[in-house]
Amino acid sequence: MAPTAAEHQHHDHDHTRKAVGLAARYASGHLSPLAITRRSTGDDDVAIKILYCGICHSDLHSIKNDWKNSRYPMIPGHEIAGEVTEVGKNVSKFKASDRVGVGCMVNSCQSCESCGKGFENHCPGMIFTYNSVDVDGTVTYGGYSSMVVVHERFVVRFPDAIPLDKGAPLLCAGITVYSPMKYHGLNVPGLHLGVLGLGGLGHVAVKFGKAFGMKVTVVSSTPGKKEEALERLGADAFVVSKDADQMKAAMSTMDGIINTVSANIPMTPLFGLLKPNGKMVMVGLPEKPIEVPPFALVATNKTLAGSCIGGMSDTQEMLDLAAKHGVTADIEVVGAEYVNTAIERLGKGDVRYRFVIDIGNTLDKAAAAATE
Repeated sequence: MAPTAAEHQHHDHDHTRKAVGLAARYASGHLSPLAITRRSTGDDDVAIKILYCGICHSDLHSIKNDWKNSRYPMIPGHEIAGEVTEVGKNVSKFKASDRVGVGCMVNSCQSCESCGKGFENHCPGMIFTYNSVDVDGTVTYGGYSSMVVVHERFVVRFPDAIPLDKGAPLLCAGITVYSPMKYHGLNVPGLHLGVLGLGGLGHVAVKFGKAFGMKVTVVSSTPGKKEEALERLGADAFVVSKDADQMKAAMSTMDGIINTVSANIPMTPLFGLLKPNGKMVMVGLPEKPIEVPPFALVATNKTLAGSCIGGMSDTQEMLDLAAKHGVTADIEVVGAEYVNTAIERLGKGDVRYRFVIDIGNTLDKAAAAATE
């Protein structure tokens, strides 16, 4: 049997359901099987058998304590896709065997102004899917695990047209780019969208841009991604950010830029790509503060904004639109036993464009093998 985490859970009387997950114990970030418990299904809860979970870049930051807020043991994963096994008596939206997903949040206060407006992602009491303290005082464990119990408000339905493995990354990467496109008017046919960085977030932003009928230009520091951006993802143009001539030719052409880059890069040339009144929305999280010369914003009325995931109704709307337009993530499915190698490869950018763990078929085997 894998080691148990019961000693790390308080209020154990409600946590009677046995499960297993892949946990990091220390900031080395190495993941190995851990026996855990999940709460019993409450009146408003949905119990979900996890079949797939995407590996997001924030999982990598979290297991290695890059943001200095990690609690161990930690089971990461907030791109969860699976099947409903049980629902509480008050649950009306879901029933057993429904195809569902859980993203970055599992709860919020449900009573503040933000929650009232459908922006649970802005709630001061938002509870993250992992590495967060839940309402009962336990630490939340994420989707690199066999099952999860979540309040129905934080569960979304997968349309039939979306396969669960390719759909899982939409629950973080998808909503993270969809939400700023919607609220900053970067979803209008004929407008010119720049997508900065072509990774897990960027490749989905390209697909949503095209679904909205926009002209999409990828801006990347990697010339080798040109062919895949244009041919595989359907972008209209590709600009190498380190090529001064290409950057100059693209100056003042874009209505907006979705900046998915997590590295500290010079910002002034990027603002130069925007038309007057253009907007850059940051969804990546560079470690150091960013430098923005006031002139770069003031001179031609530009906007620098930020956006963090999205609310639950927007997440469902995003999935429905993705189904209508055939938008899914480009993925590499891996087994649970491969997860540490996948994390290592993700750190080097060696994935096109999202790893997804086949939890349903491989987690139990990996857990059993670890205890032999």
